[in-house]
Amino acid sequence: MNKYIVSFGLLLLAYPTLAQNKMISKADLMANKLPENFRNPLPQFMKWLDDDRVILNQQVHPDSAARNYVMEVKTGKLTIATPDQMKGAAPPTKTVSVKKADLFYKNGDVEKQITFDAAEEKNPTFSPDSSYIAYTKSNDLYTYNLVTNKETRLTFSGTSTSLNGYASWVYWEEIFGRGTRYRAFWWNPNSKQIAYMHFDESMVPMFPIYSSEGQHGFIEETRYPKPGDKNPEVKVGFVGVDGGATTWADFNAKDDQYFGWPVWRNDGSSLLVQWINRGQDHLKIFDVNPGNGAKKIMYEEQQKTWVDLEDRAGQRFTFLKNKAAFILESDKTGWNHLYLHNNDGSLINPITSGEFTVLNTALIDEKNGLVYFTARGKENTARTDLYSVKLNGLEMKRLTFGDYNHTQIRLSPNGKYFVTAYSNTTTPNKMTLVDGKGKIIRELGDAKGTAMGNYQIAKTEFIRIKSADGLFELPAQVTWPANMDPNKKYPMLVDIYGGPNAGNTWDSWSWSPTREIYSQEGLIHVKFDHRASGHFGKAGVNYMHRNLGFWEMQDYMHMAKWFIQNGQADPTKIAITGFSYGGYMSTYALTYGSSVFTHAMAGGSVVDWKLYDSHYTEKFMDTPAENPEGYKSGNVLTHIDKFNGVLQLVHGTMDDNVHMQNSIQLVSALQDKGKDFEFMLYPGGRHGWGGAKGNHFNNLKTKFIYKHLLGKEVPKGMLR
Repeated sequence: MNKYIVSFGLLLLAYPTLAQNKMISKADLMANKLPENFRNPLPQFMKWLDDDRVILNQQVHPDSAARNYVMEVKTGKLTIATPDQMKGAAPPTKTVSVKKADLFYKNGDVEKQITFDAAEEKNPTFSPDSSYIAYTKSNDLYTYNLVTNKETRLTFSGTSTSLNGYASWVYWEEIFGRGTRYRAFWWNPNSKQIAYMHFDESMVPMFPIYSSEGQHGFIEETRYPKPGDKNPEVKVGFVGVDGGATTWADFNAKDDQYFGWPVWRNDGSSLLVQWINRGQDHLKIFDVNPGNGAKKIMYEEQQKTWVDLEDRAGQRFTFLKNKAAFILESDKTGWNHLYLHNNDGSLINPITSGEFTVLNTALIDEKNGLVYFTARGKENTARTDLYSVKLNGLEMKRLTFGDYNHTQIRLSPNGKYFVTAYSNTTTPNKMTLVDGKGKIIRELGDAKGTAMGNYQIAKTEFIRIKSADGLFELPAQVTWPANMDPNKKYPMLVDIYGGPNAGNTWDSWSWSPTREIYSQEGLIHVKFDHRASGHFGKAGVNYMHRNLGFWEMQDYMHMAKWFIQNGQADPTKIAITGFSYGGYMSTYALTYGSSVFTHAMAGGSVVDWKLYDSHYTEKFMDTPAENPEGYKSGNVLTHIDKFNGVLQLVHGTMDDNVHMQNSIQLVSALQDKGKDFEFMLYPGGRHGWGGAKGNHFNNLKTKFIYKHLLGKEVPKGMLR
């Protein structure tokens, strides 16, 4: 990991020739009217046809339209891609979609409607052999036989609180992931059986979400467990595709527990079920027999803090195709790494190790015994790189190059080549073709236009600031005001998110017209990441255990003070802004952190961790009964007497993730203390909103920045 501290004097010398260049006018920036040849569009990666041909969507001439081209890797020759090449060598001939709440099945060019009822079908999913479609409706599980054109109902207990094959809210949001769209059923590879989860939510408290629509409005009921509440009771079952009795896995639904995303073994002989206790510090992976529901432990892991159950929908382990083994991801050492296990769960060897974080397994080349993976922290915690390593853990090699953050890496089917898109804070985005040994074949595109060098653009730096306790080099990316006067103080705006292992500070190119405008207006614009943001592995994230809010704010306050002492930041105008966890941090900054922060824009904010959901909160904090002091310390309302500064608070009225209840309780506390603040509601808004209300929200923040930080009127054309 590259560790360095940059002094303010050095920062000022970073761009010695900028003053010789002209600026893009604010009027042109607001209209997104950039100089000719200022930026170039990069090719868009479409797909690999095979190891020697890649399809890119690109312009072959600046005046031509972008088209899909097949590039011959060895020669660089381009030919226009055919429709069949765009579909792939074996395009899917069967598709299924939901239209007006019914299923439509398409085979080749022929489409037909296959369900005809009022209930909405959800998550239609083909069997592995494409002879069946499984789906849920009215919280029951169904199949449709495409040979006999027969629909079969597999479960019969679906109600508003009894869900079959359809996930309870807390499982969807916190464990399975939003991309799963509540799906909680899994086809056996043999296409003859389906595993599914049954959720009983009847004991989970209902949280009412009010809509003001219409004459009378309505209440949307959500079963939402908060810390210490009863969670849904869950069972794992197996049922035949043509119906029959469900075989239940040997778990006690009454136990206080969670189940993760299950994965079938390749041959369908058993289902790997991830189980964790309510305290979330003891993970067990069970091998479950789909014939009789019997289970046996295949893998077990305990940590002093917590073990992440959510694993990107089954990405914790990957089975090899030609060897009775699998690769498992674990951060049990304090850093996320890969481990090779026998199929019975016994460890063969670690594949990776050290103080860096494996991000993703990109490809497993079993023939050559290689694993390709991306990681951060081996070179720099704020950059992603691609590596290869032998399955036995030897001969690890970096395949990407330079001091860049390689954000998009696309390997060819067998790892012979890859396409990488990369940049750093001072280098605009580029795209390059590289071979599997790391040798650059050719540059494919450069976003820096020929005219960019003729203009003064906002000076942006990636720096590190040593934490107050001296243990961490905390990252920041800062854009400085144009033509800074060494005798002047400048307002500073800090953009954060702040959640565990969810940093937003990367060594990447981030130029935008808005950033350029604020630089010209005299704003220091910076992103901060704290010790638990992911830069320092699980070892760093562990600082947040039972103590949400404390270390994040300690680091943010220290970094803000550094800019006051070394970067000409005006101590009377230190603003912070964020949404969701970032909203929490922003409200916490004007209470607990009000000795440093003076302004905040907070959206969708948690203000009291007892008001958020059980799984997420208890993973870090345990229950309120187990950790009363932690909940008290992390509660914005605990520190309401310290409130000082200017707060803009916003919330969507139908936020089903962070309930509006949070902001209402903060509003009440501020009113009781006689404090002034700004408050905006977005009717019908969930945890974020777009359209006209999205524009209104962005304008609201822009007006706040100009009024309270810049002390001037918003320029004409700046608002949307």
